Amino acid sequence: MDVSLVIRQRLEELGLEQKDLARAARVTESYVSQLLTRRRAPPAPNRSDIYDRMGKLLRLPNGELARLAEVQRKEALKQELGETEPLYREVRQLVLRKCAAARAEHVRALFEQQPFGELERLVTQTLLDVAKQVARQELDHEAWLRDVARLNGHSFEEMRVEVLEFLDTDVFHLSGDNCIAFLDPLIESWDIDLATFAMEILLNEHVAPQRAKRFVFGEQDPAPEEAGFKDFLEDKSLSGTATEPELEFLRRLKTPGRHPAALYYYRELQNLRDPLHFRTA
Repeated sequence: MDVSLVIRQRLEELGLEQKDLARAARVTESYVSQLLTRRRAPPAPNRSDIYDRMGKLLRLPNGELARLAEVQRKEALKQELGETEPLYREVRQLVLRKCAAARAEHVRALFEQQPFGELERLVTQTLLDVAKQVARQELDHEAWLRDVARLNGHSFEEMRVEVLEFLDTDVFHLSGDNCIAFLDPLIESWDIDLATFAMEILLNEHVAPQRAKRFVFGEQDPAPEEAGFKDFLEDKSLSGTATEPELEFLRRLKTPGRHPAALYYYRELQNLRDPLHFRTA
């Protein structure tokens, strides 16, 4: 039994319509219609409050709709993975083996708690993207291909074919062979900050042109404005005639290790306006 069937049955039993459900869930009737006709997949329970709102209207046990949605999403994922699912265990084993030792057990527990969930997909996709980037950059470099071929015990020609196939794969069809040929020799280790999802990846310096890569996924606050720039804005005798594009330009000025006063920004504004400082078209 899936989410759409349960909802339709409860609507009929309670004499309610789709518009009642849409109003309760604070979504459009079109969205509800697509959900009930299976044209739209049920959203992830941990990223939406829609199931709690619908459940109250439909007088269902607390959390029942969310539980059904989670089961349905996992079944859909299994069908999408198809025959590649057994191979994915090898991919997970490699990903966990490459994880920083201090984080490995915690990450393993999270992976097992939500198989191929958001964290596992994020990590695997990022590692795959990094490996693909290296493979794409080095595809035409014969020396690199021969080095990777030697690590895998393959011929140069076989390695060329494997690179092309690897570049054409995605996270849902990543195989054990892909891991052995590319992820294993290219990725030396990785670590992740579970609060911000920032990832650091160390690459094998013998087969990758860049040793380390860092990815930041969390929201970050913008850098605070300089006190001198704030003083400049407050003093209308200095900034009163500045336009928004000019202020944006001044705001972006950087002076590492130094803290300009308000007069600095006024003089920069005058420099910006002086036609002698710019070439004519």
